[in-house]
Amino acid sequence: MSDTGLPEDLAGWLALIEARHGQKIELGLERVARVRDALGLTSNATIITVAGTNGKGSTCAMLEAILLAEGYSVGLYTSPHLLRYNERVRINGLDIDDASLAGAFARVEQARGETDLTYFEHGTLAAWVCFAERPLDVIILEVGLGGRLDATNIFDCDCAILTSIAMDHMDYLGDTREAIGREKAGVFRAGRPAVCADPMPTDSVFDVANEVGAHLLVSGRDFGFSGDRTQWAYWGPAHKRGGLAYPALRGANQLLNAAAVMTALDALRDRIPVSMQAVREGLMLVELPGRFQTLPGQPAVVLDVAHNPQAVGVLADNLMNMGFYPETWAVVGMLADKSIEATIERIAERIDHWLPVTLPGPRGMSGEALADRLSAMNLNVAESYDSPAEAFRVARGRATEGDRIVVFGSFLTVADVMSAIRAERQ
Repeated sequence: MSDTGLPEDLAGWLALIEARHGQKIELGLERVARVRDALGLTSNATIITVAGTNGKGSTCAMLEAILLAEGYSVGLYTSPHLLRYNERVRINGLDIDDASLAGAFARVEQARGETDLTYFEHGTLAAWVCFAERPLDVIILEVGLGGRLDATNIFDCDCAILTSIAMDHMDYLGDTREAIGREKAGVFRAGRPAVCADPMPTDSVFDVANEVGAHLLVSGRDFGFSGDRTQWAYWGPAHKRGGLAYPALRGANQLLNAAAVMTALDALRDRIPVSMQAVREGLMLVELPGRFQTLPGQPAVVLDVAHNPQAVGVLADNLMNMGFYPETWAVVGMLADKSIEATIERIAERIDHWLPVTLPGPRGMSGEALADRLSAMNLNVAESYDSPAEAFRVARGRATEGDRIVVFGSFLTVADVMSAIRAERQ
């Protein structure tokens, strides 16, 4: 602690903010906008905001990779992180350093005065400090929850991308796709492009676009893609591009994201022109841990942060396309406020053995409770485990070389297994 009683390093700041607010969610823009104004920081960078139920991380990663390939200076803000908080704030493809983040947290603390901020809001403003202090060409903001009332929405974007609309976070966003679509479309801006990668958007998305005067571009209507086993083609409002190599991110759904990225960049071509060479290079080199990430060796290991019915359904399709494996073992941990049965049903027929685990925190479901829910669905559950890492060790011990292990259900599930694997390799 410094003489002021405030932390001097990043670990101290994260501990302080966690102690104040935990992971409390408190949607609304008034408080965070007040502190933004008190900071008095601006940026001339082009801002791209990415909202959606699933696919946000992949879309942000593709945008970053392409823009860096073109030579632009890029800031990227995402959440949550897997292993280190620094992953949330990236400058030109690299995680921000501890000192810069600690200094940014301190500036937000000074600016907030008596205004209360949640953990996410404080972090969002700290990311803005890091970006505003640097001469960036582009800032990419991934929405944390919803869109309309998310802290990232205090910054006016030059282009919005809406990746998908599915049932998740219903306690905050509403219990219908129409309600959820309206909340996510809240990032649209008047006279600015709004790219919707969901080929079946809700009426509310069109309504919001009309209400605010955004220029809405919808997958399947205004842009799209086609592909075969070796390459794919894109078509959009301005041009068609064929003979494209598939994105380095695995999964059939990545073409939905890639087409939306190309449409957004084309809509911004007067501000940040991008060559097809940069598009090809970026899609070829893009990386994103924990999104259908397959590890080398045997048995095969797949890490995926999928945690709702739509995302797990995509994971199930991707598993089917991997080929034949005698047995598939699932290490699964979920948050208690998720749609457990609806999510598990989407992948149940792809799994032979279930290893439910306990996740930490007030929202984490215990392994025993999850085991009971899975057993009630007549799934093959032997026992529950205290942590994902423990269950992963058991799965590797029981699986044969030709089998497959799938780790999914939450960022927390994947992060714990990734940490264990990293520790083994060190």
